[in-house]
Amino acid sequence: MTTIVDYGAGNIRSVQNTLAELGADFTVTNDPSAVSRAPKIILPGVGHFGQMMQAIDRLRLRDVLLERIRAGVPFLGICIGLQCLFENSEESPGSLGLGLFSGSVRRFVGDARIPHMGWNSLEKTRPSRLLTGLGEGTFTYFAHSYYAPLNEATAATCTYLNSYSAVLEKDNVYDVQFHPEKSAGVGEQILKNFLSLK
Repeated sequence: MTTIVDYGAGNIRSVQNTLAELGADFTVTNDPSAVSRAPKIILPGVGHFGQMMQAIDRLRLRDVLLERIRAGVPFLGICIGLQCLFENSEESPGSLGLGLFSGSVRRFVGDARIPHMGWNSLEKTRPSRLLTGLGEGTFTYFAHSYYAPLNEATAATCTYLNSYSAVLEKDNVYDVQFHPEKSAGVGEQILKNFLSLK
């Protein structure tokens, strides 16, 4: 059973639809007690970093998410669901992320269009369970104005104005900056890979 965490602003419906198409067994909840029993967690994210963190705290989900991650439960963060694992974000100074990764999420700066929206390619930096079966230069769908820095957990990068973390993978934590639920067959393969994790 996979638990999709609904904090009120995530792209829940698209994720649900894709998991249903894959025949996955899943539930949707914002109940901390239900999340505390989840054997596998997906945290989708759309919108504003600060609003997301306020919602997570209001729903008393911060501690239980961290507890489940630290207990070794497979966790997939999508878009802001990736960004919230850092300490903070330029999008919302003063809002505290979950702090699993050090550093700050930054806003793109440059002459290109912001937000970065559309299809772009991934560059693998090391072997990745999440990207199993996918070749180099695989294209996925992005929609974001802020990006996560490169760090020791970076499994794939994307370049838009600068290089940033497109996939993070460390122990039981798997995160993607793009939207697998909007990335057609590639996204389905990524979600299949996550669902198959033990």
